Amino acid sequence: MMTAITPNLETFLGRVGERARDSGVFGETSVLSDRLVCQAKESAAPAEYRVGLDGDPGVIWVSLVTADRWLSESIETDLLHTGDKLDELIDEELAELGYEGPSPGFQHYRSDDKLFTFRSALPVGIDAAQRGEVAAIELAAVCLLAYEACFRNLGDMQAGDED
Repeated sequence: MMTAITPNLETFLGRVGERARDSGVFGETSVLSDRLVCQAKESAAPAEYRVGLDGDPGVIWVSLVTADRWLSESIETDLLHTGDKLDELIDEELAELGYEGPSPGFQHYRSDDKLFTFRSALPVGIDAAQRGEVAAIELAAVCLLAYEACFRNLGDMQAGDED
């Protein structure tokens, strides 16, 4: 059963979006349907950071998505050449932002709608999000900012107009 978007969930995503806009690290930021969408500010190809539902009932995800295979491969190549583990890089950025919970891990795949996707399940319960709990909003914002800080330094996520 799919979790339906509710006015409370939309408010939650809007509040996380306010934090994203205030950070200054994203391009255009908006709430669309069941997700917050934040454009990557300087990537070589269009990419979006997202927070929201993604087909799994009761799970809120933070993700980086792009339709550009080359951009996804540039991230993978950086990880291969440096030997860094993406889950460790995400954990480091979370720690920098004061997060002390369990590692969210990550998934990487090409979605049914042909988007190259990196995503992590947020340690935020759907009920807490729908109630608009401040701690849930803060935790989702921290995870979104950690994702941006992690991926900003990988592949061509900072190429901007150089290419």
